[in-house]
Amino acid sequence: MTETPVEVEASTQRVFEHHLGAFAVGIDEILSDYDENAVLMTPGKVYRGLDEIRQFFKAFVDSAEPAFWSAFKITSQCVAREVAYFAWEAKPSVTLATDTLFVKSGKISIQTFTSLGA
Repeated sequence: MTETPVEVEASTQRVFEHHLGAFAVGIDEILSDYDENAVLMTPGKVYRGLDEIRQFFKAFVDSAEPAFWSAFKITSQCVAREVAYFAWEAKPSVTLATDTLFVKSGKISIQTFTSLGA
């Protein structure tokens, strides 16, 4: 049975909300949002599959100063069908960052991420 656009969008919203909350739990929880063949595209590299995406998030979490998490703030967000987009900041270290999540069958299939520092 094919999901309606409303059901697809609700599923994308659930994945998006879980993904944001997963950072407080840990890398395994973050990765639970991804399809095993997911792709994460950044300006510097394309990460393919859960092992490479794990490496990306481990480096990201390990490099974040404690003040980063308290400064993290979503400045814009929207969900349309299978796509969740959000812009965020964690000033002064990150002045603008964007993520786009493409969600298929309740899992992130493709993500883009770009970050600009101060």
